[in-house]
Amino acid sequence: MSLWRLFLYIIAMAVTTYLVRMIPLTVFQKKITNRFFRSFLFYVPYAVLAAMVIPAVFSATKSFGSSVTGFAAAVILSYREMNIVTVACLSCAAALAAEMISVIL
Repeated sequence: MSLWRLFLYIIAMAVTTYLVRMIPLTVFQKKITNRFFRSFLFYVPYAVLAAMVIPAVFSATKSFGSSVTGFAAAVILSYREMNIVTVACLSCAAALAAEMISVIL
């Protein structure tokens, strides 16, 4: 890949992300009062984050079982309202332990 093509891709992505953020700010200048639309907008970041993270979670390890183990640990720990660093570290440890057990067996 040439350097100019890389710069072109970076500029295109910068413009795209800028437009995605600026168009709603210019279109919706009044405060949004519709309860449904406000609740929809509230959950959009969580849905986007889940859509980006979930595929990577299940393809991060060699075996699907260790990925499921790490994901289950993360769900349980986050349900118990642990902080994000604790959830990340313990779910990685659970996935690592499951991977090591699958290698030994």
